[in-house]
Amino acid sequence: MGKLLYQFIIILYRLLVHIWSFYNHKAKLLVEGRKNWRRYLQSKMPESKGKTIWFHCASVGEFEQGRPVMEALKKENPGIFILLTFFSPSGYEVAKAYEFANLVCYLPWDSEKNAITFYALVKPDLVCFVKYEFWYYFLRQGTKARIPVILISGIFRHDQLFFKSYGGFYRKLLVYFDHFFVQNTESLELLAAHNFTNVTVAGDTRLDRVIEIASHTGVIEAVENFMGESRTLIAGSVWPDDLEVLLPMINDSSVNLKYIIAPHEINAGQIEIFREKLITPSLLYSEITDLSKNLPPNEATVLIIDNIGMLASLYRYGDFAFIGGAYGDGLHNIMEAAVFGMPVFFGQKNYRKFQEALDLIERKGAFPVSNSDELKSIISELLTNEEAYRFASNTAREYVYENKGATQKILDYISPLIT
Repeated sequence: MGKLLYQFIIILYRLLVHIWSFYNHKAKLLVEGRKNWRRYLQSKMPESKGKTIWFHCASVGEFEQGRPVMEALKKENPGIFILLTFFSPSGYEVAKAYEFANLVCYLPWDSEKNAITFYALVKPDLVCFVKYEFWYYFLRQGTKARIPVILISGIFRHDQLFFKSYGGFYRKLLVYFDHFFVQNTESLELLAAHNFTNVTVAGDTRLDRVIEIASHTGVIEAVENFMGESRTLIAGSVWPDDLEVLLPMINDSSVNLKYIIAPHEINAGQIEIFREKLITPSLLYSEITDLSKNLPPNEATVLIIDNIGMLASLYRYGDFAFIGGAYGDGLHNIMEAAVFGMPVFFGQKNYRKFQEALDLIERKGAFPVSNSDELKSIISELLTNEEAYRFASNTAREYVYENKGATQKILDYISPLIT
């Protein structure tokens, strides 16, 4: 019964996506990216290649967790062939030119026929699923073909289908994994309670990556000029809902901060609407080089980043960070800010599935906020209480460095499988 329901859901979802693709750009990309996938793989997979490792990521967040492992593997074994697949256009569009993957493409729709064909074309020696997404036919085919399948940076919670009384079919999907590398002991205990003992608590591979990024960030003179001697809040990967919470505090002159805002998506129209609501002077990053048309950077209060790719380097300039997404679909990467040592803020609605957020909240290094008044109240307290500020900042940084090393634990397991 569970299998039939799963097949029905996949078919229904495909149909809805195809209908929605006539009206929605992302849905169109999702459909177009899967067209002629057999022919594409046939043309791109070389006849002769080294050991092949297939990494699958749902989207951008999972890619950030998979890439430290991919990069470490590629550096140690330059001859291996890495295939990277995505379910979502958001992930594919970001990583389609990723230098450490030999081939990047969409994962075909999950069906028995597609899975058999996919494995026959790719011939993987190892399959690595990252954090989420458990596709029945693709997992089962790995076991049938006697190819090791592992999960990287997995995280399991009581409320997931695997652990419901009616979740028998989904628990069976877990049988197809040879090993689970999970982020926390709760995940290990949940799996152990259902007789899965092939589990290692490795932590989150993103911590290794943010440490590496932090060690290589360079000076951005335009940002330093904008900041002057002011303390600064970096708002990273923010959505319109996040900006509505930030806006009243930005417009409150009693809060003595400057603000650097990096939207999750660069939308000129939305940025202009936000700027019109600001009482204080603002600049776009792209305008900084044309000072004849704008206030000098050090006289503006708000700097809006209207390009992609700078955010991880910007956090080095922050005294506070506000990370977007938690008022909507889910919190974005807070570790990129925490590694530089600063209190981290985010919305209170959708952060609970992110272990790092839960850990930092418990340690008082991060603060979920429901509205602008709450955000302003906590920041104002930290601005006047230097001891509390230092505690939150040090807590955030220490958490990252205390939990590094997940990548090496995974490599120690993988290396014997590909030699």
